[in-house]
Amino acid sequence: MSIERLHPVLWAVVLLVSLALPAPAGGALTIEIVGSGATQFPIAVVAFRAEEGLAQQISPVVAADLARSGLFRLIDAGGLNPVPHEPAQLNYEQWRARGADAVVIGSVSRLPDGRYDVRFRLMDAVKQVQLAGYVYFARTDNLRLVAHKIADLIYEKLTGETGVFATRITYIVKRGSRFELQVADADGYNPQTVLASNEPIISPAWAPDGLRLAYVSFEQKKPVVYVQSLTTGKRRAVARHWGSNSAPAWSPDGKRLAVVLTKDGGSQIYLINADDGSGVTRLTYSSAIDTEPNFSPDGRHLLFTSDRSGGPQIYRMAVAGGAAQRLTFEGSYNVTPRHSPDGNSFTFIQRSGTRFNVAVQDFATRQVQVLTDGGVDESPTFAPNGKLILYATGVRGRGLLSAVSSDGRIKQRLTADVGDVREPAWGPLQK
Repeated sequence: MSIERLHPVLWAVVLLVSLALPAPAGGALTIEIVGSGATQFPIAVVAFRAEEGLAQQISPVVAADLARSGLFRLIDAGGLNPVPHEPAQLNYEQWRARGADAVVIGSVSRLPDGRYDVRFRLMDAVKQVQLAGYVYFARTDNLRLVAHKIADLIYEKLTGETGVFATRITYIVKRGSRFELQVADADGYNPQTVLASNEPIISPAWAPDGLRLAYVSFEQKKPVVYVQSLTTGKRRAVARHWGSNSAPAWSPDGKRLAVVLTKDGGSQIYLINADDGSGVTRLTYSSAIDTEPNFSPDGRHLLFTSDRSGGPQIYRMAVAGGAAQRLTFEGSYNVTPRHSPDGNSFTFIQRSGTRFNVAVQDFATRQVQVLTDGGVDESPTFAPNGKLILYATGVRGRGLLSAVSSDGRIKQRLTADVGDVREPAWGPLQK
């Protein structure tokens, strides 16, 4: 594994619009929860009125989202007659007897234009008051997204943190000699193939707007950096210089990319314009391998991996230029740094003996916490709320995706029906 390889009542009305992604890919990723939070909030999700005949029911997705967060304990909502869909129909004593502190109710109705009116309410079963309520207007193909958004609102109301169920992830799947760049919902459903090639595809990175991906493709028999629109499918080679072009990282404003080029000799970090690759500006000047850049949330600094100290370690430098500061000192091998969304810490891969694991280091205290105990972990990426880290891990020679909470307590494993899954990247919050 080389340094180059690691790479109170409120109602809102929302009209949801799909992205014009390519055709669906193979089977969805399956999530297995293998750890949970220290305490779990007991909540019941009641089947929504008139959702039975829908191609995509709402309440099962909401319940699954909350359960896989590891922070909620689902209370059985079955066996009720009548099934409550409005606050006046709730028997709070009944719900408290079941152990529920909150209850989710809702309904779905079809509109004359073919869209659906989806409503939900989050009710406090202890205080017997409504905590939140929203209505969405959506097409059939967006009902699952509606469910994720409902789960996000519930999560935010009950935890105080931003939900990320309605976000997306990207990753690389290798099936035989075929490589596929895929985009899927954060729960692994609705996988779409953005690019398929018989040559390797590596290092996918989300633009801050969530509408573009940068990645490296070897289809020209050398690594070239591309930027591709997820709405139109159009793409452009933005770094195709002599030698290697790799490791794209977006600036927070989406206007520039940090890339690693060998056009002037060794692997060094440069800035380019994200639209057309112009404005090439060199940032690092060393005789070492400098790679895997990552912008800070404010766009003022870069983290990167370098072997300038003899072995690969993580460094930080100002985008405006200046000396680089070494950040990692525990162990002889620390790679693939990624800032947390709040900018207070970073995740990376640390080697201990023969094991490669996900770790987090605080900028202020420099304290390091190792979060995983697998054998070969790589490519960590923060969820946009900073609460989970998605990463790839090797199991019996096959690549799988896993996730761990930033405190190490909650663990998930995402498995695909076929293929070797690598190099995940978690997309931004969708507006």
